[in-house]
Amino acid sequence: MEKPTTTEPYSGPGVAPVGKVGNYRWVICALLFFATTINYVDRSVLGVLAPTLRDKVFHWTNEQYSWITVSFQAAYALGLLTMGGIIDKIGVRLGYVVSIGIWSVFGLLHAVIRPGFSLIGFIVARFGLGFGEAGNFPSCIKTVGEWFPKRERAFATGIFNAGTNVGAILAPLIVPLIVSVDGKRWQIAFLITGAFSAIWIFTWLRIYRPPQQHPRLSKAEFEYIQSDSMPETTEKLPWSRVIPVKETWAFAVGKITDAVWWFYLFWGSLFLADKFHLDIKSLGLPLVIIYVGADIGSIAGGWLSGALMKRGWPLNRARKVTLLICALCILPVVFAPSSENQWIAVCLIGLAAGGHQAWSANLFTFTSDLFPKKATASVVGFGGMVGSVASLIANLTLGKVLKAGEASAYVIPFAVAGSLYLVVLLAVHLITPHMTPLDEQLRPVRND
Repeated sequence: MEKPTTTEPYSGPGVAPVGKVGNYRWVICALLFFATTINYVDRSVLGVLAPTLRDKVFHWTNEQYSWITVSFQAAYALGLLTMGGIIDKIGVRLGYVVSIGIWSVFGLLHAVIRPGFSLIGFIVARFGLGFGEAGNFPSCIKTVGEWFPKRERAFATGIFNAGTNVGAILAPLIVPLIVSVDGKRWQIAFLITGAFSAIWIFTWLRIYRPPQQHPRLSKAEFEYIQSDSMPETTEKLPWSRVIPVKETWAFAVGKITDAVWWFYLFWGSLFLADKFHLDIKSLGLPLVIIYVGADIGSIAGGWLSGALMKRGWPLNRARKVTLLICALCILPVVFAPSSENQWIAVCLIGLAAGGHQAWSANLFTFTSDLFPKKATASVVGFGGMVGSVASLIANLTLGKVLKAGEASAYVIPFAVAGSLYLVVLLAVHLITPHMTPLDEQLRPVRND
């Protein structure tokens, strides 16, 4: 579809604009941010309530709690593999609606679970929630790849990815206002996002269209978005062609670090409760500090690699140096379980959470940096599935080795959480030393 003419100046394909070209792409980014925020409020409520539900309401063991978190992650892994392919086939406009619709329904179902069926009920509800939520990041990354030039993708990813931390911040702020120390009114905490999901779906369907079909996108902005992209056909790429590519596996190896993020999200409040004897009312501020740090890291990490590219750094060097800085910022978290000062431990975890989100913002851009747009959701889905399997294995292990009230058992998990990123970065570099983009047939693009 031909874009409408405009009087805004533009310098032409392949170069930065010399004047304003419009900002409608940032409206789309804002919608991604709000959806991701809703996504993370839904998944974070259980993490905030975990000590209360475990000790006051349902009297789970840590191993039983791990089965609940594993259910989410197993469904998330399955959903990523499924949703990524679906979104690439039917498009992000409808694919995203399917995803948020599923996770919203199962999020609400948590509230109807009764004590006699608490374990199996939460396992089922978390499975449905995980399957639906798996569509969020493939949808977001595909949308960013369609709506932003490469030089802006890490920053745009950092912005929408900041929604994960805003959601994780809102949960510990809101839940203690609703739920008492003894767990009364816990059901209400699982009902708070349903209305927001409905509003978002209505807004998304009214506003979103692909860039080439959008009536409110100027010709200049459309050309700017396409300025560093290769032309593509509408031919779909099957899994048999996507999975064998080494770049797919580089991204998947990078996503193994998701296990660390899930550790903070699902076990962080239990660590603080066991180590420093915090209840649901006193957990709020420490969790807010941790996720504010994560928010800062998400945006700063996305900005940094883009800033380095604007200074003339090649993409490969800019992305990987930023990832190295992230890994070094995460390393000090190994000292968190040995600290006797609550706030030092919280700040170390907050620094690590910020490092992870900066890492994640740059890792996600690997897919849109290297792959044609029609393959990005599938690659994100496959890599996310690998990360979810790693998280599932980690949670099964944690459920067996962590005993309620024993803070000393967290030493090894935090040691792994701090050192894993350097090992993974080395592996990613060995798999893709040059980060050569692929054409629509998944062949390396030659510059000669």
